[in-house]
Formats: sequence, C-alpha cells, structure tokens
Amino acid sequence: MGVTDLAQAFSDLVRYETRLYNALGARLKAEHGLSTGQYEFLRFIGGRDDCRVNDLAREFAIAVGATSKGVDRLEAAGWVARRPNPENRRSCLLGLTDAGRQLLDAATPTFEDELRIRLAGPLTAAALDRLASTVARLRSTVEDAGIGQPTG
Repeated sequence: MGVTDLAQAFSDLVRYETRLYNALGARLKAEHGLSTGQYEFLRFIGGRDDCRVNDLAREFAIAVGATSKGVDRLEAAGWVARRPNPENRRSCLLGLTDAGRQLLDAATPTFEDELRIRLAGPLTAAALDRLASTVARLRSTVEDAGIGQPTG
C-alpha cells in the first residue's frame, strides 16, 4: 500500500464537499426557495429547544456577526422568531415559526433524497459507514483541539 498524497486527498475532499453543497443548494432553491445554509440553520434550530446565535456560530464554525445576519434573514422571511432568554438578558433564544417548521418538514425529504443520490449512491453501505466514521473522527479531532474556529 502506497503513501497517500495528502494534498490530493485534501483537494478531493474539499472539491467534493463544495459540489455536494452546491447540488443540495440548487435542489433546495428550486423546490423550496431556500439555500443549503438556510436549511442547515433551520434544521439546527428546529432540533433544539434553547438555541442561541452563538450555538449556531459554534456548530457551523462561522463568525457570530455573519450568523446573526443569517438569522436576521430567516426572521425576515418569517421562518424563525427570537424570544428573550430568561437566563441571560443579553441574548435571545431562537425557535422555528409554524411557517419555518412547515418549510423544514417539506424540505427535509428533498435534502435526504439528494444525499442518498450524491453521497450514498456511489458507495456500498460498508464504505458509507467507514466514510461517516472517518469524517466524524476527523471532525472531532479538530473540534476537540479548537482548530478552525473563526476569530471574529
């Protein structure tokens, strides 16, 4: 077994992720009028009772300011509502509105179908399991070390 070309592995990983993200976005936009990033925010918010902007920023490794602007757009669209945080007056808690929940529920089968086509389709079940385990390990390694978080 040869030594893996790490630069090529990096390039393949990044280019695949970019194309997968774009394919998901094109389908979500065409069928539901939202981007992949908006879908991911809705999914994250919808899965938690007490979600803050800081929680989103940490999960997606993006700056708090950019996260807040993204939430502003979701709120303006009527998909997310802010409410006061009873434990901290300086922050708000985020929740899906009824319209946001309906959109998330409608878009989730589309999102999952595109993942089946683009991610699960080319791989055997065993290869997909190995990929998922490997990527989860890589992610936890950088997250546990605090690597790759935005500085702003």
